[in-house]
Amino acid sequence: MLLNMRHIIPVLVLALFAAACTKQDSAPHPPPRQLTVVTTLFPLYDFARTVGGERVRVSLLLPPGVEAHSFQPRPDDALRIRAADVFVYTNQYMEPWAIKFARSAGGNQLLLVDSGAGVTFLRGGRPEQHDEHDGHGHGAGMDPHIWLDFANAQIMVRSIEAALAAKDPANSAYYAANATALVDRLKALDLRFTETLSSCRHRTFLHGGHYAFGYLARRYGLTYASAAAVNADAEPTPSTLVALVKRVKMEGLKYIFSEELLSPRISEMIARETGISVLMLHGAHNISTEDFTRGTTFLELMSRNLENLRIGLQCSEQSSQQR
Repeated sequence: MLLNMRHIIPVLVLALFAAACTKQDSAPHPPPRQLTVVTTLFPLYDFARTVGGERVRVSLLLPPGVEAHSFQPRPDDALRIRAADVFVYTNQYMEPWAIKFARSAGGNQLLLVDSGAGVTFLRGGRPEQHDEHDGHGHGAGMDPHIWLDFANAQIMVRSIEAALAAKDPANSAYYAANATALVDRLKALDLRFTETLSSCRHRTFLHGGHYAFGYLARRYGLTYASAAAVNADAEPTPSTLVALVKRVKMEGLKYIFSEELLSPRISEMIARETGISVLMLHGAHNISTEDFTRGTTFLELMSRNLENLRIGLQCSEQSSQQR
């Protein structure tokens, strides 16, 4: 009996060791740490969550439904930035407070990303529409709405990709693949806009709000005029309103555009004066609470814009259905 036990004990030890190893191997591995990214405006939020995918946790500094131009960060926003790995802002003209605020609030490891780096900026409309420096820091009348030119949007996507890869080199190929897929979708959107807006009865669109769509107009060879300057809080002058009314009548326009999250009062007043209708254009600075909850994307907002531009400029339906 003693001899048999000498043989049995080593076997039991090996069996117990094998079972322990199997249990250890089957134990769930902790999920990889996600990068924390804070963005200022909705396009940046949407680009970052698309490029970052499951490797990134993205938050929008601007509360959904809040107008972007007059936004100023709050004390609790400083805490969010301090806990972040990456802070992405649009450009110095859109958020003149961004660099100073992020540097004072962020930790030593915070990476600041100017998504407008490499973009050629336009001036914000006619010289008489703005001062050299308006009340919200849009210095020298520069137009901050760079994302509405989809070539610029592609540059912004690549800036975000580079930042995520710098912070998380092990997943750089993952970020690059996601960014390339998004850039390809932006290129396809750009082509849809080009094709649809190439066969329109009118080449002019008027807007009863602030000067937000200059980049879009330039991209597709359109003429654009707004009631107010780049600053969304600016009030149109009586002479500007008279000029817009005359232009509607002179060019035989059927629509004037208003903008999301801003009062349509001026657009509706011009519409009543001229007997035309109002359509919405989405500047995509921010997004409504409903759209945010639904997970609406930048590409979806721009597709809505294209359909309303097609109607407003009386473009051929055939060209918009080719893709």
